[in-house]
Parts: sequence; C-alpha cells; structure tokens
Amino acid sequence: MTMKITVFGGASPKPDDQAYLEAYQLGRLLGDAGHTVLTGGYIGTMEAVSKGANEAGAHVIGITCDEIEHWRPLKVNRWVQEEIPCRTLNERLHALIEQCDAAIALPGGVGTLAEIAMLWNHMVIDAVKKKPLILIGDGWKDTLNQFLQSQGSYLSIADKLLISFATDIHSIIPMLENNTRSKGLNP
Repeated sequence: MTMKITVFGGASPKPDDQAYLEAYQLGRLLGDAGHTVLTGGYIGTMEAVSKGANEAGAHVIGITCDEIEHWRPLKVNRWVQEEIPCRTLNERLHALIEQCDAAIALPGGVGTLAEIAMLWNHMVIDAVKKKPLILIGDGWKDTLNQFLQSQGSYLSIADKLLISFATDIHSIIPMLENNTRSKGLNP
C-alpha cells in the first residue's frame, strides 16, 4: 500500500554528516517502497530525504514558505519535483500534516518539535484523521518520555498511543505497514 509520507527533520545536517546520510537512506527506503515523500523542501534532512526518495524513483513534494525564505535566503532543493509554496509558516505546517497519510520525525530542533506537537494535537482533537506518527531515535523517545512523566496526567492513554518510536530508519517500513494495518487506517 503506497502512502504520502511527510518527513520532519532538522535543517542543519550537511551532506557529509551522519544525520544527512541516514535521512538520505530513509528517503531511499520510502522511495523503494513506492511512497510519495513530502518534506519542508529546503536543506539538511529535508534535502537528504528528498534526494534519496527522488533517486529511488519516488514522487517528492516540497512544501515551502515565504516567511522562511525571508528569514533565511533559501530556495527549494533540486530533488523536489513538485513545490507547494505557502505564504506563512502556519500554512506550511498545516499542509505538511494535512496532506500526508503518515509522518516520520528525524532528529531536529524547535521546528521539528513544533511539527510533531502540531500533528499530535490535531490528531487528539480530530482536526485531522488518525495516522501513524513515528519518531526516530533515542532523542525523541527521551524527550517525550520526560514530557509524559511530568505532564502525563494531562493526556489520555489514547493520546499517548498516537505516537510510536523507532530505534532507527530500518524499522520504519515495517512499522508503517504494521501501524496502518493494526489501527485500521486507510490511507
């Protein structure tokens, strides 16, 4: 079953960095599985995922934003085949979460955390359909576990179950398939 998968991640990794190489491999895995890939369309892990997916023959969508381009002079990376330009960061975030059937978060900073939180909250309040939200790496697991330990009484068990954790990129394809089947999701 092919899906449109949004990948969130940091802008800072460079082509020689391990984080960039892992993001590239994730893009390849998603592309080899026949999925369409959506990213923020710029540099770092967004570029790496786009490159890997493109080289695997997948359709790559970059959702860009005027506010980001005014803040940092960037243009869409060359691996994006379809650009969806947005005026504001809020419009961009909404497009990334509304247009996907599943989302994956690689390590990242404040922007990646905001993307995770926005998608998670939108699923909690049924503003978007339930979909797999998979966070990769111990960093996200540690961060969310700390949040759940200190603020967990504000979340229901159902809210907590909306997020899954992956130890590495190689577990993503099976997790997507299992998560989609077990939750009865129909992308």
